[in-house]
Amino acid sequence: MKKQVFVTGLGVISPIGSGRSQFWENLCRGQVGTGEIHAFDTRGFSSHCGGEVFEFDPKRFLKRLASEEVARTTQFAIAVARMACEDAAYMPDSSERVGICFGTTMGNQSVVEKANDVWASGATQLPFPASPYPLNLIAGQIANELGTRGPALVLPTACAAGNYAIGWGMDLIQSGRTDVVIAGGSDALSRGCYAIFNRLGAIAKDVCRPFDKNRSGMMVSEGAGALLLESAEHAHARGARLYAELLGYSLSCDAYHPVAPDPGGCGAIASMQTALKSSGRSPDMVSYISAHGTGTKTNDVAESKAIRNVFGSRAESVPVSSIKSMLGHTMGAASALEAVASVLAIFYKQLPPTANYSEADPECLTNVVPNHSQKTETVRLALSNAFGFGGNVSTIALGAVGP
Repeated sequence: MKKQVFVTGLGVISPIGSGRSQFWENLCRGQVGTGEIHAFDTRGFSSHCGGEVFEFDPKRFLKRLASEEVARTTQFAIAVARMACEDAAYMPDSSERVGICFGTTMGNQSVVEKANDVWASGATQLPFPASPYPLNLIAGQIANELGTRGPALVLPTACAAGNYAIGWGMDLIQSGRTDVVIAGGSDALSRGCYAIFNRLGAIAKDVCRPFDKNRSGMMVSEGAGALLLESAEHAHARGARLYAELLGYSLSCDAYHPVAPDPGGCGAIASMQTALKSSGRSPDMVSYISAHGTGTKTNDVAESKAIRNVFGSRAESVPVSSIKSMLGHTMGAASALEAVASVLAIFYKQLPPTANYSEADPECLTNVVPNHSQKTETVRLALSNAFGFGGNVSTIALGAVGP
């Protein structure tokens, strides 16, 4: 029999607020956190909006490491990992029974971009170290900061990376390798990433409108999210608060195109079906879907087709929403933040909205919790989808605690 895995702590940094309470309150209010970019000059681009985290002080969270020696993506990751531990009232020691797993898309790209600015100015020597750049430092420096000695891994599987990390964390616990895993995703705003999506013509001019007939694109953003995962035995032994149960997950690849989903949603279909099989649940038990929902023409149609394929006649009865309408697309952090939102939807019995929605698109799902959060009697089972460049696709299944 598989070990039960519970979510007992949550950490959040986002453009609409940091910390569980502020994030959830603003999410349910439908607060939009995107706007004109201030982090870098956008005059060379055709788009100028995105999502940024303001007033972040890494020194509040870095107790052992010097913040100036840690790049922003890693700073975010350490911060949400510490938040998740504090929220769970659990601080790890040097045990090898605690694992760290984080996803990312761009990693510490800010180091390279700062270096490029220096070299472009004619300088030949960097006034700062390049050592914070490597991807492995995201998990490694969380472990250094918290003093853990268990498995530590970074998964750079694009915009599905947070879900990949959560799935691997589940495997570590169920295999008996660890009792606790801090799993999530982190990405700081990257000028290079912004340039890629701008060149693809994928960035909206004003706001992100997932599933809306007049949607015009996504919003490049930044943030981080973390879940503290515990085995049932470990959580019960210390009397932990149980937010939700992590029931299953799946990974798939549509093998269609480097930057576009399969039009029929084959990867998403396989991912949702396998996640349900992994969790031992059926489609008719699902009461909420956190969509990948980027607000691009192709993604929203493909995801809608996939959900209609999996759920058949129930497709328009299951509420589906996209929090990217408020946060923007936080890259490798996106599915981690969406996992946090799904956990809170289960715990508080409230569905976050799809903001900026005004006109239905017949090619897309229409039961999208438009503009206002919805109270519900229960959220027994939630699926959270994440799709990434290169065909990386993942779904996690989360359930309410109790009978």
